[in-house]
Amino acid sequence: MGQLLSPVALLLLVSAASRAEVLKPVVLLDPPWDRVLQEDRVTLKCQGFPPAANSSIQWLHNGSLISSHTPTYTIRSARAEDSGEYRCGTNISNLSFNISSNISSLSDPVQLQVRVGWLVLQAARWVIQEGEPIHLRCHSWRNKCVQKVTYLHADGRGVKYFHNNTDLHIPEAKHTFSGSYFCRGLVGKKNVSSETVIITVQGAANASISPSVLSWHLIAFGLVMGLLLAVDTALYFSVKRDLRSSLNTRKDYTFGWSKDILDK
Repeated sequence: MGQLLSPVALLLLVSAASRAEVLKPVVLLDPPWDRVLQEDRVTLKCQGFPPAANSSIQWLHNGSLISSHTPTYTIRSARAEDSGEYRCGTNISNLSFNISSNISSLSDPVQLQVRVGWLVLQAARWVIQEGEPIHLRCHSWRNKCVQKVTYLHADGRGVKYFHNNTDLHIPEAKHTFSGSYFCRGLVGKKNVSSETVIITVQGAANASISPSVLSWHLIAFGLVMGLLLAVDTALYFSVKRDLRSSLNTRKDYTFGWSKDILDK
């Protein structure tokens, strides 16, 4: 039988695979809003690489390389043309729009929308699980003072009113909260409104188990258990075969010795 990998070696292999998944870069927005207004300052952070790789980080905007090689990419005054898809990675100098020379080192895309207007309704997330908190923000152009702010359904029904501009926090999202929303307020003497956005509240996270819920360490644990079981099974049959072979050899040897004694 071929040489078997020891359980320690198998653990090391699984650990290496797990680390490879963890080291896949992630693009984060700071502040965390993916909808901003013209002239807003936006910082994108590329996280997930060891410090030694920071000098080789590259950024993509809509599939084209950006002349930045630092873990953070800052848009000091956002414009409409800054909208689109952002990704980061290493060894992607040969990247075309659809094909990467090293796709494992490329982050998932993050979308940024730069809007033109007085107000924009922002959310930490647009798809929320039932029972999770909701955070909405009525953001004004150039951070101008906004008063008498109202968060509304698309049909005009009010959700919450604030005399001074205040973020809207809902502790637990309900499925009925799904829908279209906008905010309205006074900037100086102007009565202005944001564009309408869609918020989706999905079923409770514990209602069903989704494969995406399983984290990498649980998957690694399952792989380790499966590999250890396979190793134990192989070792069992190997030892059983060797023991049987040893017993047969001993039996043959005893038989030959008895025959020699009788001949005397």
